Amino acid sequence: MDERRPGRLRSSQWYGGDDRNAYIHRAWMRRGLPPSAFSGRPQIAIATTASDLTPCNAHLNEVAASVRNGVYEAGGIPLDLPVVSLGETQVRPTAMLWRNMAAMATEEMLRANPIDGVALLGGCDKTIPALLMAAASVDLPAVVIPGGPMLTGTFRGTPLGCGTDVWRLSEEVRAGTLSAADFTRSESSMIRSRGHCNTMGTASTMALVAEALGTVIPGLAGTPAPDSRLLEGAHDTGRLVVEMIGADRRPRSVLTKGSFRNAIVTLAAIGGSTNAVVHLLAIAGRLGVELTLDDFDRIGSGVPVLVDLLPAGRYLMDDLHRAGGLLAVLREVEDLLDPEALTVTGRPLVDYLGKASRWDSEVIRSRAEPLMGDGGIAVLRGNLAPAGAVVKPAAASPQLLRHRGRAVVFDSIEDFHARIDDPDLDVHADSVLVLRGCGPKGYPGMPEVSNMPLPKKLLEQGVRDMVRICDGRMSGTAYGTVVLHVAPEAAAGGPLALVRTGDVIVLDVPGRRVDVDVPAEELARRTPSQTTIAGFANPERGWERLYVDHVLQADTGVDLDFLVGSSGSRVSRESH
Repeated sequence: MDERRPGRLRSSQWYGGDDRNAYIHRAWMRRGLPPSAFSGRPQIAIATTASDLTPCNAHLNEVAASVRNGVYEAGGIPLDLPVVSLGETQVRPTAMLWRNMAAMATEEMLRANPIDGVALLGGCDKTIPALLMAAASVDLPAVVIPGGPMLTGTFRGTPLGCGTDVWRLSEEVRAGTLSAADFTRSESSMIRSRGHCNTMGTASTMALVAEALGTVIPGLAGTPAPDSRLLEGAHDTGRLVVEMIGADRRPRSVLTKGSFRNAIVTLAAIGGSTNAVVHLLAIAGRLGVELTLDDFDRIGSGVPVLVDLLPAGRYLMDDLHRAGGLLAVLREVEDLLDPEALTVTGRPLVDYLGKASRWDSEVIRSRAEPLMGDGGIAVLRGNLAPAGAVVKPAAASPQLLRHRGRAVVFDSIEDFHARIDDPDLDVHADSVLVLRGCGPKGYPGMPEVSNMPLPKKLLEQGVRDMVRICDGRMSGTAYGTVVLHVAPEAAAGGPLALVRTGDVIVLDVPGRRVDVDVPAEELARRTPSQTTIAGFANPERGWERLYVDHVLQADTGVDLDFLVGSSGSRVSRESH
């Protein structure tokens, strides 16, 4: 049966007809619904990542209620569908290990159930990427509703950027300039309200990037979680999903090469998280859109940073919303956007920029007075990263973007924690900290450990940044001169496994290079030490075993090899 036939609802394959199977499907779903619920009314899943163990998403049940109202108003039938939720601050060993599992589970549940369209409710870092990967693979009409950032908390009269100020304050404790008691006292001030991180971390970045991709109602992303306008937008989204079914407007008609161009321009203009690189690559891989690591450099490297937010700037997400939001930012770089890339409304993204205004020119800078001239992600290659690595110049120290230094090597994050504060560690301000065993296979799951804390003895000397190199990721809320996503990772045979303490590392961000100054013949003779190999994870069973056996590298999005591509929404067999 052709579920794409005009006027035909996919759910009618379950509910249409008078045979025994149709009876079973309808009867078990009736539970007070009228007969008309199964006759020509679109069935809308509300895929929500609400969970008390994902604190940034805990409020999404309230948002879902507004979506339900909108679906009903438009003539659809709303159906709550809780899906795998990932709390970035909670799950071990790292939320990134579970992103692909969450995407796969959501995809399969959307495909397996009598659903015509879906509203995707996410917030915390991995939830929006996982939902978009699922929607891209199953290709049913879908709209994202970002859960929104929290309001700004203060401590001792100073605004707190969650995440960024955790890193900053913890380093001040280690440096001896803040007491442990005051650090603990700030804990209750850090999270002021419902919502995800209020800095330009991964959650905020992916919400705004999802809007730039065209998968969010324009103007909604970045609305603070406690703001009533988020519920209004959720109601409108419920109505829109029903409309999209009638128009047969699916992810493949929205998520085009031009949409990914808009996402990369947005990522640069907002000074967004490096994590968006692996997520966008993974989403594109599900669609068959040709997107490469080099596209991020080619499209984004010359785009100015216009948003003055932590960790690169001064302000926070509720300031960005007050100042005009993403549409005001994109109006400044409209000439760099694809004019034909559509949104879920059926209209191009650029159609929404004409009336956008900057209400605070400090928070949202003009094109003529940017926070930074070249703000995009820089893609590095060299004998340390043959398949690429990334660095975020907006978060780095300018004087370190060209640097030569002696490597101090750590074989695992445990090795790092055991030795970094040893007063006898041979490390200096111009040293380069190298951490390996933190890639997709090696950890497993590619944790956010690349922004390594600096040695205590250097902090006490006033040092606040060093060059750091790692095959893992770092939090979008973090800062510093960090080369990350090194590919291939050490555990996959990458040359990072061959670096020894004392080797000279050469970083040249303007030249897009990262190298170890060791002759090629010498590197070819080297093999990873037993200590290095012992630091790599080797799970015996379950998801971790499946993940290690099939995960791809950072330069292609860290998806599983058998999940690249899509299967559509067809289910060929009946359940009874």
